[in-house]
Amino acid sequence: MGAILIRSLVFFISAAVFLIFPFAAQADEDDLVYVIPVEQAVERGLESFLERSFEEAEEAGATHVILEIDTPGGAVDAAGNIAGIVSDAPMPVTAFVTEEAMSAGAFIALNADTIAMAPGTEMGSAQVIDGAGNAAEDKAQSAWVANMTNAAESQDRDPVYAEAMADPSIDLPDYRAGEGSLLTLTPSEAEEVGYADYLSDDREQLLNQLGLEGAQVEELSVSFAEQIARFVTNPVVIPILLSVGSIGLIMAVLTPGFGIPGILGVASLLLFFFGHSIAGFAGMESIILFLVGLILLLIELFVPGFGIFGFLGIAAMAGGLILASFSTTYVVISLAVAIALAVVLGIIMIVMFGKKGPMQKLVLKDTMNKEEGYYSNHDRNDLLQKEAVALTPLHPSGSAVVDEERIDVVTEGGFIEKGSALRIIKVEGTRIIVRKI
Repeated sequence: MGAILIRSLVFFISAAVFLIFPFAAQADEDDLVYVIPVEQAVERGLESFLERSFEEAEEAGATHVILEIDTPGGAVDAAGNIAGIVSDAPMPVTAFVTEEAMSAGAFIALNADTIAMAPGTEMGSAQVIDGAGNAAEDKAQSAWVANMTNAAESQDRDPVYAEAMADPSIDLPDYRAGEGSLLTLTPSEAEEVGYADYLSDDREQLLNQLGLEGAQVEELSVSFAEQIARFVTNPVVIPILLSVGSIGLIMAVLTPGFGIPGILGVASLLLFFFGHSIAGFAGMESIILFLVGLILLLIELFVPGFGIFGFLGIAAMAGGLILASFSTTYVVISLAVAIALAVVLGIIMIVMFGKKGPMQKLVLKDTMNKEEGYYSNHDRNDLLQKEAVALTPLHPSGSAVVDEERIDVVTEGGFIEKGSALRIIKVEGTRIIVRKI
């Protein structure tokens, strides 16, 4: 009886081993890893791409996401939103620094669950820089340092190194970041201070280190439309597009016929809307408002309305641009600069060219005179001193007949009855003056 019990127990254990281990091996094969590139400048177009990528990964049931980072940094607001996407992801996220993760790139990496670095890469140097290339004001700098340290603490990393990446006053001479210098970590230094969980030569080695060597890998890439969106939503490109658009439209107004300037202006503004639409910022309401403004501006050109249509058109177009942007303040400033440049260019064209060059289309150069065969009215001096008969009472104007031709006449001021004999004494343009004989 005991032997039967032992054999039964051995059978069940063996069956369990054969049943469990195949399923365990299959579980590895069922792992799905999404690899998402984080490249070039960090801006709102990249944010839109990453938002779409993480949604796709979640819908596909991805068990892990690897962000392959190679960026010099970029916009702080976009970096903050991307960090939120990374930290709120329902699956583990690994930041793999393949070239550099500087500034906003370092902040994104610090929000990942794990960080890996390839040989020869670097991470850090994350001080906030304004549009002029100078350190940002104290308020913005303080907020950014707090964000960096919070990101490090959220993943149980020593916050002092994140603080040193953003604040040059932190003194870490052992890592080439004495007071006055920002911290930038090499792979070995990052591993030493706990900012790199893995040193990986390539993606394949990283997958092995993560225990995902048998996983299915899905590599995403930026679509052509998203590449345009990333280019168009770049903070450097936006004012250029708006300037080209404004200058093109101003030149189209000053040189009737629309032409190349007008086409370039409209193309620039349409590119602005297309990029912001792909990035998820421009809705149909902003596009419709802009088109209504463009139509009103055209009405002003062809049916002058004392500037009312033009003013409303410009206001509607500006409103459409503002609605389509990700930052109202930034686009208002960019738009103001663009309009100022366009107005200055228009004034320069008027002052320098006058009636010549591209401005000559605004000036009527042809003259209409008698020598060239133009007459404002038919000259009837041939009727002077001829006799006529009043066809109607003249008080003082009416009709008369002369040489069997009916003409309109006027007396010198008195009344003349119908049928009276008249003499034509003066012709002033179309005004024929008669006197009773």
